[in-house]
Amino acid sequence: MKYQIIGKNIEVTEGISAAITKKLSKMDKYFKDDDEVSCRAVVRSYKKGEAKVEITIFTKDTTFRAEVKTNDLYAAFDLAIDKLQGQMRKLKTKLRRRYDHDGIGKAIAFEEIQDEVVQEEESKVVRTKVLSLKPISVEEAVLEMEAIGHDFYLYLDTDDEKISVVYKREDGGYGLLQADNKINL
Repeated sequence: MKYQIIGKNIEVTEGISAAITKKLSKMDKYFKDDDEVSCRAVVRSYKKGEAKVEITIFTKDTTFRAEVKTNDLYAAFDLAIDKLQGQMRKLKTKLRRRYDHDGIGKAIAFEEIQDEVVQEEESKVVRTKVLSLKPISVEEAVLEMEAIGHDFYLYLDTDDEKISVVYKREDGGYGLLQADNKINL
């Protein structure tokens, strides 16, 4: 696994870097050797003594992400890794139930992941909405989102004709997701 460790409002010392790398290296067994796996860990420090750890693991087929905010930086590493392992167990269980492992999970060594013990509810779509995407700018999309009181807004971007989603970020500001394929109007 390739590691990228980033500090925000904190200097990533050799000790912090070594601790993160050591804990994350235990997860190497969960990924097949032939797949390129990279990991980005973002460590943040806040004025109130709190620390936040965001760990994102990228494989060729899927992405795992965990975020933990606590007063103890090193405990946050452990909690984030526990969350990632839980996500992997859940994915393993769902894929076993529904699919063979040739699709989304082919980069993961499922034999190394413990089976999910808790019986989970079946994922079920409970509501469907059909939208007619109107071409607007990202600024107009933010205004629309704020007007309807949602955390996200789906629209067709006038600048590049991409299907886009603008969303509120937890740390303030907005994020933008864009589909790679264009729609011809």
